[in-house]
Amino acid sequence: MEATDRVDLKTMDEGDLRAFAASLDEPSYRGQQLFEWIYGKGVTDFSAMTSLPKDWRQALEACAVVETLTVVGRQRDPDGTVKVLFELPSGRQAETVLIPAFDARGEAQRLTVCVSSQVGCAMGCTFCATGQMGFRENLTAGAIFDQVALMDRIGRALYDRPVTNVVFMGMGEPLLNYANVVKAMGLLTHESTLHLSPRRITISTVGLSRRIRDLADDGLRTRLAVSLHAPDNDTRSAIMPVNTSEKTSLPALKEALQYYHAETGRPVTYEYCLFEGVNDQMEDADRLAQVARWIPSKVNLLMYNPVEGLNFARTDEAQLNRFVQRLVQHGVTVTVRQSRGRTIDAACGQLANASAS
Repeated sequence: MEATDRVDLKTMDEGDLRAFAASLDEPSYRGQQLFEWIYGKGVTDFSAMTSLPKDWRQALEACAVVETLTVVGRQRDPDGTVKVLFELPSGRQAETVLIPAFDARGEAQRLTVCVSSQVGCAMGCTFCATGQMGFRENLTAGAIFDQVALMDRIGRALYDRPVTNVVFMGMGEPLLNYANVVKAMGLLTHESTLHLSPRRITISTVGLSRRIRDLADDGLRTRLAVSLHAPDNDTRSAIMPVNTSEKTSLPALKEALQYYHAETGRPVTYEYCLFEGVNDQMEDADRLAQVARWIPSKVNLLMYNPVEGLNFARTDEAQLNRFVQRLVQHGVTVTVRQSRGRTIDAACGQLANASAS
């Protein structure tokens, strides 16, 4: 059997591996053992999986592989942020970012992984470097898991602590790779692997209404963030093509989020990047406050991180402060996210150092 014909076990979760074992006339618990070797211990060589019968290990060599990511580049920002460029089995490349949060003593108290779910992105947001790449490839559940596992090892080595949080805010629109993202969350939270709390995982979406409803219906206990970036249909459509569809416009998003909150009881975070003269005026703050009242929420303001070749400018600090004050006057809970990793193009909207082949 050719290597290309062998099944990649890194596309499978625990249930899949149990079914796979059964399909080869092995007890289903062999699939559980495979799961622990692959995801719990990070072993990819079947010959090293010593709890499996030798004849079955040999059979696995003939019919299966365990694909992994290859690290091809690594950078570290002076602020402590680490960006890793990795290569997929397809030869395409994507990026992952590790963001430490330090206390007053300079010790890392939280390590957040900004994970990619796709190579490139089909959403085409006009301010985003990744959006200019177009869509190339969906990442498997295993490739998503591997990003976090890799950053966990880096975090332990650099900061003497494990990863604490995961945000799907890297390359790609997570809800366009829904099945693999959901499966990856199961891998990340499994007690035999990294055992992350679902409440420490955030999925960020441009606002795919149907999939937001699916998140509620499927009972996922993760947090939800919406990349809003404009509080009215006309402005949002001008900078985010997703908004031009009736099914994903602001009215549709409102309905989906109200359904989400009714089903889950959980609030939402609105991500709002300020662009000079585009969405940073007081009337924009007034309209944003109206959006924030749809369901319990908070607004996370971001300062734009310049991308070469894109015609957007960063709002100045004075205007940012006025914008914040206006939101506070409306009773909106608002935070300002500090840009991290800007000198290595690892900040929000800057991930594009990837092969487009």
